[in-house]
Amino acid sequence: MLICIKNGLVHTGITEEIQNADILIKDGKFLEISPCLTLPADCEAVDASGLHVYPGLVDAHCHVGLDGYAIGYEGMDYNELNDPVTPQLRAQDGINPMDPSLKMAALAGVTTIGTGPGSSNPIGGTFIAMKTVGRRVDTMIVKAPVAMKCAFGENPKRCYQSKGISSRMTNASLIREMFYKAAAYDAKKQAAGDDLSKLPVYDAKCEALLPVLHREIPLKAHAHQANDLFTALRIAKEFNLAITLEHVTEGHLIDEELAEENVPLAVGPTLTNASKFELQNKSWTTPGVLAKAGCQVSIITDAPVIPIQYLPLCAGLACKAGLSEFDALKAITINPAKHLGIADRVGSIEPGKDADLVITDGNPFSVETSVKAVYINGTLVK
Repeated sequence: MLICIKNGLVHTGITEEIQNADILIKDGKFLEISPCLTLPADCEAVDASGLHVYPGLVDAHCHVGLDGYAIGYEGMDYNELNDPVTPQLRAQDGINPMDPSLKMAALAGVTTIGTGPGSSNPIGGTFIAMKTVGRRVDTMIVKAPVAMKCAFGENPKRCYQSKGISSRMTNASLIREMFYKAAAYDAKKQAAGDDLSKLPVYDAKCEALLPVLHREIPLKAHAHQANDLFTALRIAKEFNLAITLEHVTEGHLIDEELAEENVPLAVGPTLTNASKFELQNKSWTTPGVLAKAGCQVSIITDAPVIPIQYLPLCAGLACKAGLSEFDALKAITINPAKHLGIADRVGSIEPGKDADLVITDGNPFSVETSVKAVYINGTLVK
């Protein structure tokens, strides 16, 4: 099927230049972006004259589908409270595609999300990247897994005091212990080779951590305070792990150090009250300070902490506090796509990528702007 979005003001997400161009879509992929395309007879033309066309928005960190729109025990499926260390858990086994938050995301132009376990557990399980439309999670997945969730700071201490965690030191030691066990398990598997009799007894936790040890997926490290950010980085270096830092609330206080580390940063949720001690330095200036330091910055909602449809509003508030408009666009499109390891599929309007786009009547960061149309995989959802 051929569709052409005609005469739109195209923001590709990778260059600051705005093009007055046509976008040709074939079989759910961007085929060509160019002014005044000649269309075949069987092509459906959509007039976007005077409208702005953006890549589908991407939220690199939320719990949509696991922490449901209707709050209550039955709507919450994002933390395992019986065991602090659960790397074997997989987001797709708990996601409810019928969660109304997914439809709200899609209608607001948030077309792809990274979603997974919450941040109570020192190690919580794997995140996935998925589209926000569909009835079966298996057909919505862009990539699974994308990361292994781990957490530092107040959450593990608060949630697992009855199970032996009352300090940051204990929390870090449990994470280290699990990686040492997984590394020993991996060594035994490697030594066994093809001799099945020498294989170690199957261990679901250790097995789940092998892709992290092999740097196939990163740790996705929940950390707000500067000291917790440095602890996450310290552990990653000890085991030679890839890592992304999530929340980064005090990132503006250590921007030079984070720029030197050169790891992806996901900042937020900021449109909230400072509801716990480790959020006391929360600021809308954080994304701008980090971007100016040369960091790769994504802006996140942590939905349902912030309703996911307010992702562009969060970018707009960061602009008001000093983030450039183009950096703000990148922070909710191409940067989170890179953060999740799916920039080959989404995050910009380029030939070969999934045809996810948002058509608006103005700047998406403004509350005055209306979303006129949303396409996901080349299909109109609004």
